[in-house]
Parts: sequence; C-alpha cells; structure tokens
Amino acid sequence: MSLPHRRIVHIDKTHIDLNTYVKTYVSICRCGSKKILGIIFILFAAKTITAQDISKVWLADNGDGTYKNPVINADYSDPDAIRVGDDYYMVSSSFIHIPGLPILHSKDLVNWKIIGHALKKQPPYDVYDKVQHGAGVWAPSIRYHNNEFYIYYPDPDYGIYLVKAKNITGPWSEPLLIEAGKGLIDPCPLWDANGKTYLVHAYAGSRAGIKSVIVVKEMNKEGTKIIGNAVMVYDGHELDPTIEGPKFYKRNGWYYIFAPAGGVSTGWQTVLRSKNVYGPYERKVVMDQGATAINGPHQGAWVTTQTGEDWFLHFQDKEAYGRVVHLQPMKWINDWPVIGNDGDGDGKGEPVLVFRKPNVGKQHPKSTVQDSDEFNEVKFGLQWQWQANSKEGWAYTTPNGSLRMFSVYQKDSTDNLWAFPNILGQKFPADEFMVTVKADFNLKHNGETFGLVIVGTDLTSLFVWKNNSGSYVSRGSYGSKGESGLAIDFPDSKVDRTLYMRIVVTKGAMCQLYFSKNGSDFIEAGPTFTAKPGRWVGAKIGMFCTRTNITNDAGFADIDWVRFERVQ
Repeated sequence: MSLPHRRIVHIDKTHIDLNTYVKTYVSICRCGSKKILGIIFILFAAKTITAQDISKVWLADNGDGTYKNPVINADYSDPDAIRVGDDYYMVSSSFIHIPGLPILHSKDLVNWKIIGHALKKQPPYDVYDKVQHGAGVWAPSIRYHNNEFYIYYPDPDYGIYLVKAKNITGPWSEPLLIEAGKGLIDPCPLWDANGKTYLVHAYAGSRAGIKSVIVVKEMNKEGTKIIGNAVMVYDGHELDPTIEGPKFYKRNGWYYIFAPAGGVSTGWQTVLRSKNVYGPYERKVVMDQGATAINGPHQGAWVTTQTGEDWFLHFQDKEAYGRVVHLQPMKWINDWPVIGNDGDGDGKGEPVLVFRKPNVGKQHPKSTVQDSDEFNEVKFGLQWQWQANSKEGWAYTTPNGSLRMFSVYQKDSTDNLWAFPNILGQKFPADEFMVTVKADFNLKHNGETFGLVIVGTDLTSLFVWKNNSGSYVSRGSYGSKGESGLAIDFPDSKVDRTLYMRIVVTKGAMCQLYFSKNGSDFIEAGPTFTAKPGRWVGAKIGMFCTRTNITNDAGFADIDWVRFERVQ
C-alpha cells in the first residue's frame, strides 16, 4: 500500500495542531487512500502531538516508576497545592508578572502543566501598569471549600487579597482586599469543624518593621473579611529567624502550621502543632538540607493522595534559575510529619533526588510545564508573562501561525529594558538549554528595535534595529539601573527581513548569544554573559519591540516560533 507521491506534504513546523493533521488526512483520503491508512495516520498524529507536549530540556518522570527532583525545574516559588478528587492543583508567587497567580495541574504530583492564571491584571492598576520589581504577588495559598476554589495572596505593600472561582480555570473574581496593611504576607486559611474560619500569616520586615512572627486571625464564615485581632502564636526570633510562609492544617485534633525559617537559601522546614488554634504551639524541625546539595528546602504544601500517601512540595533557591519545585515523601510519626529521607530516625528528614512516584491509583501520561511555542493557536501560550499590567496593542496572536509584536514607545529605546513593561518573557526551564527564536520583522522608523533579552539584575539583549541605511544586529548589556556595560555592533550584520536569534545556557547560568540570517549558520554575538536573578525571581528569557518616536503607525515583528532544545 502506498500514497500518491505528489500528494505527500512536508510540513516545516515542528508542532502541528490536530486540525492540521485532520485536514491533511482528509486530503489523503480524497486521493483514494484506504480507511485503515487514515486511522493509522490519525493515531500517529495524536502520538506526535502528545510527544511534542513534552519539554525537550527537562522531564521529571523517569518512565520506570520513579521520578527525579526537581519535579518542576523552573521558578515556581512558594508553591502551595491541594488535591480535589483525582486532580492536583498548584499555585505560586508571580510578583510583578502578568498574567499572575499561575495555576498548574497534575494527576500524579510529578507531571505538571500550566492550565491558567487567576490574575489577569494586578491592583492597584495605576501602580502595576508600571514595572515594580520585587513587589506584587508574594506567597499565595489555594484551598477548595464549599465547591469553590479560594486563593489568598499577599501584596506586601497593600495587604491581603482573595480571588475565588467555581472552576479552576475561571472565571476568577476580581481581587478583594480582605485586610489592608503593609508587610502582611503569606496568608493561609483554615475552615474549622466548629464553623469558625481562621487566617494565619507572617510579616515582611522590609514593610512591617517586624518579622519572624506568626499570627492567627479570625475571619467571617465566608473567609472574606478579618473579624478578629492578631494573636501571636509563635515568635521565631530565637530558634526560627525569618519564619514565614505558614500553611494551616488540622489532623487528628491537632492544629498544624508548616512554616519555613532561616532564609530562602539556607533555611529549614519547621512545623508547629497545638490542640488549640491559638496555641501554645510545640515546635519541631522536620526537614533540612542535611548531607544533600538541596539548600534551603522549605516553604510548600502537604498533600494526601487518593490512596492515603502523604507528600510535600517545596522549593529550592537556585539563584539565576529561580526557586524550583521539589517533591518529597512524607509520613506521620507520633503525630509529627517527617519529610524526605530520615536515615537516622531522628524525625528530621533531608531531600531525596530520586524516588518512587506517588501511588495515585493508576498511571498517567507524562507532561511538563510549557516552554516552546509555535504560535499556532489564537490564544497566548500560558508560559508567557509581561513585566507589568499589559495593554492591548503590544502583541497579538494571529490565525497564520505567528505572534505579532508591535513596537511600543519607550523614550530610552534599549538603554534600560529593566523598566520596560512590554517584555514578553518566560522562566528558565532547566539548568542547560538552547532557545532559538525565528522572527520576520518590518521596522518602519529609525530607532525601532526588536530583540531577545535575558532579564535579571543584570541584562543582556540581542536585537535588530533600524536606521537610514537599513536594519542591523547589535548586542547590549547593562545593569538594572541602566548603567551600560557592553555595546557591540557586528560586521556584515545587515539583515533584510528574517532573523534567527539564539541563546545557549550552560551550567552556572552561563549564556552565549548567536544570530543567523538563514537558520543554519549562526554567528557568535559577543562574550558569554552570566545571568543573574531578578528581585525575588529567577532570570527570564524575553522578547521586546520598541521605538523612540511617537506614531500610530508602528513597525512590528512576527515571531514564527520559539523553540527550547537540549544544548547541542
């Protein structure tokens, strides 16, 4: 059995949606192909789509019944998670990045995928229309109560907010400020069996003037308003400095507060317990780094599987790579949790690197957090975020398989991208990776620029810019205050329409930049750059399109695809 040779179509794009496969199948069938061949084709297509959903640079599922940490090797800091039925949902801090409050889904606690965001824009809107590095959404908590999802999140400059939804993918309610105040951080609710509702939270010393203290406050039954005064249930100054990130649980008549202490890169996981919601609370360290390389293992979530197993999700601070997510086995001994591997039996565990997967009753397909994007859908990929509240007109998805970014007026052009809201970026997805961007540009005005940037407290960008004689490729590096450190123009860098830009990241967040006119021959674009973390976040890969003149007829760039691959 063979196909008519002339009707075979070779498709250039690596990621093809199902509609494209179906259309191609119909075309083949019209050429007289047998029904069985069509079925094989569709099955092959479905398998291909599934395979292409898997990241090429990091996969935690080892495929043999075990997993490796981190289960998410990207900056999803301060994770909190719940199980609802057979589904696991996770939220994390998003700081200034919009859409904010990312929501991730898993069937087995190992294979995760972004399924939405709970925050379209961040209030106060006039404030977060501008870049406010280090501010915004700090450690949130997620709970399911009365058939609704609740997410409590703190803004350290304004107070504690609540958003709710009947469906995990929304629509989510507008943020409700349930308590105003500076330095109120890391809230987590508890609906008690006696009908009362409580909120636990910590304080940010930079705003509140006090830290290392955990308080509990009573809320109204709906969890929408604070009605009680703050009761200090734990003072960690002596044993647990910088204790924060509390998560509130109840088990076997005990109230538990899981709260990390000691700082994000050097700390440990503390658990407090009491028979009374207001204490006094006993204290125990249940996990620390031990003899492992997993520094600061803390701040996370306890979840129980359908089969009764207990697990703990937490982060590890990896500097430029951000705070990545680990999964640890957990067990209860004498009504105390023990997290990780407790080799000496003292009740304090240390992180595992490889372990058997959680028993959730059945096996589930592999999945990973999204990174590559072919822009074949008419909606934004969920991995992309702006540096501030976005404005319509910065970028549009299109029906022709590309993302169009229009140039946005910025007085200083590329001199201080740190302060530009219109950077469309995503997190580093692994310790080592290669990302390549293919773009067609139509720059109309002198000074118009399209580029690829690594954003942190130090920045570097590779960009094409227009002057009177054409469009040229350049490289710039600078600090977060705009101080210039490098400016390079390249010989024979004039380009007509299409440009390929590439960043190769190796261990230690060492980044080498390249560009190509044909997609095959890449030219090294200046010296190696060491990525730096931002303020409370890891470095990000981003794209931008700017101009220095005021016009309503801006130039643009059409991004054909962004592909993350293993380092060659």
